[in-house]
Amino acid sequence: MKKKYIIGIDLGGTNLKIALFGPGFKIIDRENLNTANFRQKETLITRIVDSVNNIIENNRLIKNNILGVGLGLPGPIDLNRGVVHFFPNIPGWSEVNLKKILEKNLKLEVFMDNDANLMALAEYKLGAAKGSKNAVCLTLGTGVGAGIIIGGRIYRGSSFAAGEIGHMPINERGPKCNCGGFACLESYIGNKRILRQAQRIFKRDELSLEELSCMAKGNNKKAIQIWSGVGERLGLALVSVVNLLNPDCIVIGGGVANAGRILLDKVEETILSRAMPVQAGAVKLRQAKLGNDAGVIGAALLVKEQSHSNLRSLKWPTYE
Repeated sequence: MKKKYIIGIDLGGTNLKIALFGPGFKIIDRENLNTANFRQKETLITRIVDSVNNIIENNRLIKNNILGVGLGLPGPIDLNRGVVHFFPNIPGWSEVNLKKILEKNLKLEVFMDNDANLMALAEYKLGAAKGSKNAVCLTLGTGVGAGIIIGGRIYRGSSFAAGEIGHMPINERGPKCNCGGFACLESYIGNKRILRQAQRIFKRDELSLEELSCMAKGNNKKAIQIWSGVGERLGLALVSVVNLLNPDCIVIGGGVANAGRILLDKVEETILSRAMPVQAGAVKLRQAKLGNDAGVIGAALLVKEQSHSNLRSLKWPTYE
């Protein structure tokens, strides 16, 4: 039997990542693009189609070699119909039947889910949450999302929209959020909010999260204070999650999580001091293991799990 391949796509508020996976979940080829360059809905869809076709052609494959395309999306979607309800951080999307559009243009089977769910699937199967039964996996970037694993299965909710931790209000009043609410967690700890705060404090227009992390690790008090505030706010939101769901594991990933222990120690401290003792004692806080590839790996796993093809002879055992 000929080898089968999977294409995984992770669409975020900042980046569009596309990867070609071979047997063993090895990434053979990839393409990363800036989402800001494709703000129009039609342009972005065209770019996704072109990128998939290019990656197939560049690797001298034909579409019969492709088991399917997995797609992680940064907002609530209707899994039954393949419809995007909206994206909080990408304007112009409202009730778009993206699955139908992509399958028509690609002539390939397309599988979709929320990007945080796919990050959680990847970390649960192959990463930091492996061996857990009840886990919450967060992705911290332009948006703040969470995938919830209960009893070894993704919990999606009655409308497939569970896990939107970034849109939990953490104050009675606060800044307006792109979701339409206000005082949402994402409005305080999304990467753009952190950078705006840092640029204002340090009076620098060009300042990256990586630089801010390095400054904190170098014992810069202002940088430490910024990350401490992010960690405390995130920790307070997670106190509610821990008390409500009683998970045994919380995994934190995404670009903001690259701050490492400076961020995570404050999150852990806040959970231990504010959550109920039984729940706080049961949960372990871990940094994600799969890094920036978690989304595309989760998208590939989604294809593997939902494809109707016979996978037993396709040799897709583990990610290496």
